[in-house]
Amino acid sequence: MKALMKKEMRLSASVLTYIFIVAGAMTLIPGYPVLCGAFFVTLGIFYSFQNAREANDIVYTILLPIAKRDVVKGKFIFSIMIEMAGFLVMAVLTILRMTVFSEAAPYRENALMNANPFFLGMALIIFGLFNLVFIAGFFKTAYKFTPFVSYIIVTFLTIGIAETAHHIPNLSPVNAFGTEHLGLQLILLSAGAAIYAILTIIGYKTSCRRFENIDL
Repeated sequence: MKALMKKEMRLSASVLTYIFIVAGAMTLIPGYPVLCGAFFVTLGIFYSFQNAREANDIVYTILLPIAKRDVVKGKFIFSIMIEMAGFLVMAVLTILRMTVFSEAAPYRENALMNANPFFLGMALIIFGLFNLVFIAGFFKTAYKFTPFVSYIIVTFLTIGIAETAHHIPNLSPVNAFGTEHLGLQLILLSAGAAIYAILTIIGYKTSCRRFENIDL
């Protein structure tokens, strides 16, 4: 598995995969849908799948003395690593916005989603959707990228709901600033983390089952 991960990181990955980790810095942009940063992180991972397909990576990999399940596991571990790197960027900048910039006018006057633990939980859900909708969809054929279109639709519907939720009566606490409603915020973050784990596990198991049934 260690050698397989080296292959994923050095050969399969696109340069854009690593560059788009920095998209997590969109967390600092006022008046911008901050969850788009999570989408761009997954877009970077998508480019790694695209790069691998052009190099016939899947075909060459299964010629190695490894199980098909390990091929899927390698893709998932690599994707999770990139997702967590992007999440770390977003988490650090969210803490910055909750402390140093908690009273900054550009953020306070922003009608869109605020960067807080609820935002981080939603970012994790978007990562989970990528793992379930795109990666599991990709391994149905190990070639076609049409599942990415489905992922885009589901993700931007999710972003739209999250960005407007605080405008619904009684839901304003989800857009809390600084340490306001911190208990609720941490519960929402924990829920997002749980959903991410569930979506990723389902995506992994589905991918393994589908890839085993493919005759390459």
